[in-house]
Amino acid sequence: MAILLASIAPVFIILFYVYFRDKYEKEPLGLLIKSLLSGMLIVLPVIFVERILSAVMPSGGRVWSALYQAFVVAGSTEEVFKLMALYLLVWKSPSFNEKFDGIVYAVFVSLGFAMVENILYVMEGGMETALVRGVTAVPAHALFGITMGYYLGIARMYKELKQEYLWKALLFPILLHGIYDFILMVKVNWLLLMFVPYVAVLYLMGMKKMKNHSETSIFRPPEEEEQG
Repeated sequence: MAILLASIAPVFIILFYVYFRDKYEKEPLGLLIKSLLSGMLIVLPVIFVERILSAVMPSGGRVWSALYQAFVVAGSTEEVFKLMALYLLVWKSPSFNEKFDGIVYAVFVSLGFAMVENILYVMEGGMETALVRGVTAVPAHALFGITMGYYLGIARMYKELKQEYLWKALLFPILLHGIYDFILMVKVNWLLLMFVPYVAVLYLMGMKKMKNHSETSIFRPPEEEEQG
């Protein structure tokens, strides 16, 4: 029980933090719960697709293998499914009416996924794994979600930027996620030394994006939402 609590506690700490940073209009709890659950549910198709991609990986050396696993198998698959779930669930919702909302929903989807992933790892690795992942992997997924939501919020509020920023909402999280995993997978000492600074940079970037949308968020009343 203690291990289970240790695996989910970081998730809910971050969720509450992001929820209370939304200072203009809180998102409906029902939609937030659906976002969290959708993130949890995509674990199944993600595992399926990742196994297929791993099975067809072209032969190569250690660096190539790490690049493929980090950017194609893990980064691309996980972020594509997160964005698909996010788009299908909230894009046309009247509650998605300010830029910061994109961050809130994206973090809930990302951390739904991260919670299931974390439980699986922690049940196998124990309390030490829970502590390490609680300050690395779980916050990293939140920061990938902040990045995705930052660009999604812009795409939602500015029709003329929709296509460009939807692509950014996908490509930038894949890039950040891939770099994160590559550092760990390639097992090169000098790169491992860059892991903590990289996580710190992710944190600073995420906080800057949250601050930007929090201070410049555009509110769109529900009656002005697109129909259909």
